[in-house]
Amino acid sequence: MDQKVDIRELNEKIERESGFVDMVNMEMGKVIIGQKQLTEGLLIGLLSDGHILLEGVPGLAKTLAIKTLSQIIKSKFNRIQFTPDLLPADLIGTMIYSQKNEEFIVKKGPIFANFILADEINRSPAKVQSALLEAMQEHQVTIGEETFKLDDPFLVLATQNPVEQEGTYPLPEAQVDRFMLKIIVSYPKKDEEKLIIRQNITGEFPKPTQMLTADDIIRARKLVKEVYIDEKIEQYIVDIVSATRNPEEYGLEKFKELISFGGSPRAGISLAKAAKACAFLKRRGFVRPEDVRAVCHPVLRHRIGLTYEAEAQNITTEEIISEILNAVQVP
Repeated sequence: MDQKVDIRELNEKIERESGFVDMVNMEMGKVIIGQKQLTEGLLIGLLSDGHILLEGVPGLAKTLAIKTLSQIIKSKFNRIQFTPDLLPADLIGTMIYSQKNEEFIVKKGPIFANFILADEINRSPAKVQSALLEAMQEHQVTIGEETFKLDDPFLVLATQNPVEQEGTYPLPEAQVDRFMLKIIVSYPKKDEEKLIIRQNITGEFPKPTQMLTADDIIRARKLVKEVYIDEKIEQYIVDIVSATRNPEEYGLEKFKELISFGGSPRAGISLAKAAKACAFLKRRGFVRPEDVRAVCHPVLRHRIGLTYEAEAQNITTEEIISEILNAVQVP
């Protein structure tokens, strides 16, 4: 009975404190026409302290989306264009010699910001990707003998182009696993595209209103952690991730030869965190199975490895995830 009272109180608290979500969506909607999935993914990543990998052809407002979010929240935004000749020092910074002081001083790189857009991350070699991923995981950077903490909140949005693969360095699976979500950005609808063209022709671009600070986001993250997740929902998450590793245990024998590896424990952690953030966005103090299902594709699509047989049969991770969700019993 006490627990029910607690959940009721938690619901009221989150209903009260999550009012800013509607305002952020409204401000994002002023600038970004359509792309609701992208906006929601950005908010889930931001509220659950997770980084995002975006895949989509050029010109789909990927840069504009994160820039708009950084304008709504009083924070620093840096865009880094990844190229084959980029060096780790260009990203994190380096030691430079000061003739005036006759000593080496630290020159910080563009990684020292709240929002980082790593544009076309797969254009740079592994050494540069590793420098970025270390900063993502540890939230700190070491230059010379000094270690510097990165600002909070710290969100990396990395993009990759799915159509042009010449001269790219695909992200290894272990590195891709560091991204909480992989969002596929699709083309806008016809009526949305007409609005986009009209805006660009007239040159009338609405400007978002700055309404939040970094402290507001840190406070919201603490609230997201408080969102209640029942043991049955935890078991549901474990079953979904387990089905990506051992599909035959869930009546999906046909996938046994098609999956080379399933989700890691990080997949389960990300599913739980993203489901909590999803419940928070819906202004609810507890997680429902539909919250887990809503975030399953973005959390798992980059964490399932396909065999050559799957590729030969044109089987995608999207199909596998959908079938797993149909097979695993919902609590």
